[in-house]
Amino acid sequence: MNNSFSIKVGGWSVILVTILYIGVFIYLGIHFNYPDAIEGDAKTVLPNLIAMGMTGRGVWALYAFLPLAWIPVGVGAFQALKRESEGSMRLGMSLMIVAALSMMLGLMRWPSIHWQLGVVFEQATASQQEVISAIFRGLNIYLGNYVGEFLGEMCANTFFVIVGVAMLKSPRFPRWMGYLGIAVGCVLLVTMFRNVFNFANTLQNMMNQVFLFPLWLIVLGVGLIRSCRHIE
Repeated sequence: MNNSFSIKVGGWSVILVTILYIGVFIYLGIHFNYPDAIEGDAKTVLPNLIAMGMTGRGVWALYAFLPLAWIPVGVGAFQALKRESEGSMRLGMSLMIVAALSMMLGLMRWPSIHWQLGVVFEQATASQQEVISAIFRGLNIYLGNYVGEFLGEMCANTFFVIVGVAMLKSPRFPRWMGYLGIAVGCVLLVTMFRNVFNFANTLQNMMNQVFLFPLWLIVLGVGLIRSCRHIE
């Protein structure tokens, strides 16, 4: 696999995964009240999860596997920017691998463990439901908040900052693109604490309203693809 092909795969991967993310978010927003629903208790969330049927379970499974697309994105960005920033881009590529696996593990709980909890929840006794609710909350905190959101987002957002800095050093990328990557990455590093600080949650809502993150991903994908014109 030559450098140019790796970069194009990375660029198209980030564009495709952005479109799929938007589609999944819309579907889950309509049929599951996502993402607000995930903050609810087991008595409300698990029956709603099962009510989505096998189609909904399939969408959750697709959502869980989408983060794996970050791996070719990390490889493509490394190939595109290694000439000017090999050390930092090697670190960035490693961070993207960790981000992909962390986010996948965090999301995978919905079509797997949570689904099975939902299947047995309605037939369970009151005491059994309390146990299931405790397991549900524990998995959300561990796999959701700590592994998927915090660890996964920390690695991915740090990658975006690294990419932005590397773009500023590369003549193959416009400087505004590098500054945008740094800005988006830094803002997202703050919004990781949205479950702790109100201002971080407010900042997250503002980003969602202006679609800043999807915009940056599309810009990154197009930038990677266009950079191939300068790769020998």
